[in-house]
This record gives sequence, structure tokens and C-alpha cells, in this order.
Amino acid sequence: MSTPYPFTAIVGQDDLRLGLLLNAVSPAVGGVLVRGEKGTAKSTAVRALAALMPEVAVVPGCRFSCDPASPDPACPDGPHEPAPGVSRAARTVELPVGASEDRLVGALDIERALAEGVKAFEPGLLADAHRGILYVDEVNLLHDHLVDLLLDAAAMGASYVEREGVSVRHAARFLLVGTMNPEEGELRPQLLDRFGLTVEVAASRETDLRVEVVRRRLAYDDDPAAFAARWAEEEGTLRDRITAARALLPQVRLGDGALRQIAATCAAFEVDGMRADIVMARTATALAAWAGRTDVQAEDVRQAALLALPHRRRRNPFDAPGLDEDKLDDTLEQNRGEDEDPDPDGPGGGAPPPQGDGPDAPPQPEGGADDTPEGAGPEQSVPEQGKEREPGQGQPAGGGEQQPVRAGEPFRTKMLSVPGLGEGAAGRRSRARTEHGRTTGARRPQGALTKLHLAATVQAAAPHQRARGRSGPGLVVRRDDLRQATREGREGNLVLFVVDASGSMAARQRMTAVKGAVLSLLMDAYQRRDKVGLITFRGKEAAVVLPPTSSVDAAAARLETLPTGGRTPVAAGLLKAHDVLRVERLRDPSRRPLLVVVTDGRATGGPEPVALAARAARLHEAEGIASVVVDCEAGPVRLGLAAGLAAELGGTAVTLDELRADSIAGLVKDVQGDNRRAA
Repeated sequence: MSTPYPFTAIVGQDDLRLGLLLNAVSPAVGGVLVRGEKGTAKSTAVRALAALMPEVAVVPGCRFSCDPASPDPACPDGPHEPAPGVSRAARTVELPVGASEDRLVGALDIERALAEGVKAFEPGLLADAHRGILYVDEVNLLHDHLVDLLLDAAAMGASYVEREGVSVRHAARFLLVGTMNPEEGELRPQLLDRFGLTVEVAASRETDLRVEVVRRRLAYDDDPAAFAARWAEEEGTLRDRITAARALLPQVRLGDGALRQIAATCAAFEVDGMRADIVMARTATALAAWAGRTDVQAEDVRQAALLALPHRRRRNPFDAPGLDEDKLDDTLEQNRGEDEDPDPDGPGGGAPPPQGDGPDAPPQPEGGADDTPEGAGPEQSVPEQGKEREPGQGQPAGGGEQQPVRAGEPFRTKMLSVPGLGEGAAGRRSRARTEHGRTTGARRPQGALTKLHLAATVQAAAPHQRARGRSGPGLVVRRDDLRQATREGREGNLVLFVVDASGSMAARQRMTAVKGAVLSLLMDAYQRRDKVGLITFRGKEAAVVLPPTSSVDAAAARLETLPTGGRTPVAAGLLKAHDVLRVERLRDPSRRPLLVVVTDGRATGGPEPVALAARAARLHEAEGIASVVVDCEAGPVRLGLAAGLAAELGGTAVTLDELRADSIAGLVKDVQGDNRRAA
């Protein structure tokens, strides 16, 4: 077994360490989601925490880690007779991004259950993680149904597997830790809310801290055992402190004054539901126990809010997580009880010492008091909006580059989908064969049977009953009779935006509306679990502004800073899109693309620009790429060039007005299209 990096040797990252330690003290806090760029010790900290967790006593031979003092009466390996337990280290179980549902929750052998009446169950990762740590790296890249199963088990403390009338339940209480890089895509707000705490991490910009990080890492890589031995005393001290805080936790009193501050804070920041209040209460209690106190104070409530609320305030994927600390302080002050000491540094006051201060906390690098560890992550990195210069209205198409303009107000868009039946990753856009959804038929299983189609299995077995010696009631089912249910649901697609940023699109009001439309489509892509990419064309060439990614907020940020001006090389934009789709087809052949071209269709620049654009469009049409052209042409005289481009692409054209979900024009057009197809 490899030697883990010592938890106390981690430099900085105060909030990350505190969030993990609070969950070690009180698993009821509900886990922690760690958001940050790559290379910021997220995984290192999680793995290091396992070495600090107290050992657990388990029933010998129990695959579900039952506690011998109070074994689970419903344990599939039970019932357990009273017997002395054996101690082992708390486990850290890692859930890989590509894990299947069976690997997560366990698998029932349906064939043995039907043919032999035996309930054979193979435990999954949730059983392995019981009474330990379940670590999910890149949790934002997991399939949604796996995240749902994971968080449901964490909330209920149990995992349920039910298939074709055979059910298994086992305990699954664990410390849930998820890590993610926001640039690779966000979690849905509903799933963010299921994590108790969240912390933002980033690499230090201070030279001394970065030097110390490198020095310690090199020393660890050279001799892990010797490096760990140097920190053994600090690790033991911190382990003892966790044990003491756990023992003190039941004695901590959460008074009415602290409860009122918690409720007022959640109301002031308009978080949805009551989960935030409960998590804040548990976190504040754990903070008091961690500080060695039996009373929750205002400082505990404040720190709990900073850890429990930022990720619960997002209303859409483009909102940056964070908390207005001035507003937080005002709310706490207004709801401070009369019996509380207004001086946080007074007797009994003050927040628990930050990690890095005091003899029982992780030491910090040498270099003096100026070596301030990093705790809270930096403000969300959003490209700074420059001061807008009013561009001239109706500038000529060949004009120079103009300052970016803000996007208009987003709206709910019409449903755009890829025709046919796909087999891509689960999502909410286009029809697809999926593991979850409505049953549409049956087939012979290819590999292990997962979803039994009972009626089809009975029909396959029925004609053979006399040959199998069955003349009375009942049914003899053999392996060849089993039928797998085929299901139809929705898939996520790759929505590739090709946006015209030329001078003909550059009038302020027009580009504002165009950006608002693209932003609306991005929000729709977020809700439908799509990947997105962004290509722009202007002047003489096209550029990939954002390669295909799951991070629609990154696309929105690039859209805000999009410059405009110059000629309109439509062909260059379509050819660039063709190259991007070719590469993505090799990377992920099951994810079908949807090409969304946003332009007025006025191709200019070079010889025969319109003919070149038509030839480039026919490349996409020949490969069957589903496409939509958003016609941005405005004014009393309209040439209909965007509609012609859509025809060459083999797709459809919609105007900005028709793109709205509640557009009457769009509704009429859809009805007319349905009537034509029916005829």
C-alpha cells in the first residue's frame, strides 16, 4: 500500500482542509464539493484525510462493514450473531467517471434469481464506502442518473437495489467528497444543493508558498515513507483533535439565538428550501466542537454560511458562486441576541483558529507571518467587461473592429433536436436508446442482463414448456428465453455554435439581440445536458473561440467579450465547423452534433463568397449533420440569404423572433410544417 501524502503537510488551502475536517468530525454535515482548477491538491487532500479517520470495528466476514455493536438488521449478509468485531482502517473508495450503475449500487444476478430462486447480490462501491469516504473525482462529468443515486444514498444512509421483484437494501453512510473543475461543466443547482459544503480552491500566486509546495512535493516523491515520518507527530496531534471533537459534538448546544441567525441568513440570501438551514446548523455545531466549545457562537454561524451557502445561491449556470460578506455581517448583526458578546475577540468569542495557527494545527511554511495560507478561493474568474463605447449604428460591413456589447436578456427557446434515434450520453434533447426511459421493445441480451422484459421472456419460454416437462401451472425459464428490455429516452448532443461576428452584424442593438439569442440557446443546452462549442467568423477567417466542452458558462463568458467587425467569411466558418466536428466524431462517435449557425447570410470577401458558402454548407449536408440557421437579418428589405444557406445545409431556418418558445410565428410555422408532412 502506497504511503499517502500527509494531510498536515499540505500548504495553504485553509477552506479545503477545514471543510474536510468538519465532515470528519460530523458526517451529518453532508459532504463537501471542492471546486477549482487542476493541480490544486484537491485529490491529495481527500486521500490524505483517510489516514486521519479513526479505525472502524466491523463484523468479521461482513461485506457491508456492519458495526458489531449495532449490526444492520437488514444486512444482506446477516443476521449477525453477537461476536467481537475486528478493527480496520477507514476506507477511501474512489468512484471512476466511467462507472456503471451496477458498479455503483451493486448487481443482482437476475438469471439465478429467476431460474434457481436464489437472491445473489454482489455489493457495489456504495457498500465498500460504508463508514468510510466515498471520493468522486470530476463529479460534474458523471452521468446524471449516477449522481442522483449517489446523492440519494448519501441523504438516506442506505442503498436500495430493486429489479423485477427482487430487492436488496443495505446501509451506506459515508463521507461524500466530490471534486470538479468548473471549466469542464457545472453540476445542476438541484445536485449542488445535495452537497453539504462547497469550497473554492486555486493555486497560490505568492512566490514563497509556491516554492514551499514544490519543495515538499519533491521531498515526498523522493522518499514517501521518510517524508511521512517527518510529519507523523503533527498527524497524530490532528487525529487526536478529530477524535476529541467527535466526542464533544453531542454536548454542543445550538441556542435559539444562533438558530435565528441561521434562519435569517438563509432568508436574506434567498436560498431555496430548508436544506441550507439544516446544513448550516450542523456545520456551526461541528465548528464549535472543532474549536473545543460547547456553545455555538456567531462566528461559527458566519463560517458555516461561507461554506454552506455560496453554491445554493445560483439561479442559472452563468451566475458566479459566492457570498456578499458585507451583507452577511449586516444580517448577523441585526439578528444578534441580547446575550451575545458584540466583541468577537472578547471572552469566549472568536472563531476557531484557522488551520495553520496553534500547536495542534498543520504547520505552515517557514518565512514569517506574511506567509498567509490560501483558504477561500478567488472570486470567480469572469472576463472583465470593458467600458462600452457606443458603436455607430449601421456601420459598413467592411468597418474595423468594434468594442464588444452586452448580451440581451435571455429567454426560453424553442426545442431544437437532432432527427432520428441516437445512442449518445443521457440528456434531454434528442430521442435515443438509453438505459433509462420508456420501454419500447425487447431483444436478446448482449452480455449481462440488466433490464428484464418480463412479458417478452414469458412469451419466449411459453412454447417450450411441454418439451421441458412442465404440464401444470408454473413456468420453466432458461437462459435462452431471457429478453432484455429496450428503452427510449433522451440524449445530450454536441451543439456547435457558428456565430457571424462581421461588420454586417455589428450594429449595437442587433448584436445585443444576437448575443441574447445565443445566450438563451446556451442556457437551453445547459438544461438539456449538451456539450457546446463556439466558432466565430469575421474579417478573413474563422476561429474556434471555445472547443467543445461541457462548460456552457465558459461559452457564455467568451460570448460576452466577442469583438465584431470586418467582412463575412461564411465559408470559413462552415469549414472550421466541419473540421471541429470531424475531430469530435473520432473522440465521441456516439454523441450526435447539432450545428447552429447564427448569421444574416450575407457572405462577403474573396471571389464568389456566396458560392463558396454554399459548397461548404453542402459538406455538412452530405454527412447528415443536423443544422439550424438563426436568421439575424433585420430591416425593411430582406434578401432571404440565411434561408438559402439553411437549404444548402439541409436544415431549417428560424428568425430571432421565431426562436422564442412562445413565438406565435414559430407555432404557425410548426403547424404548417406538420400539415405538409401529414399530406
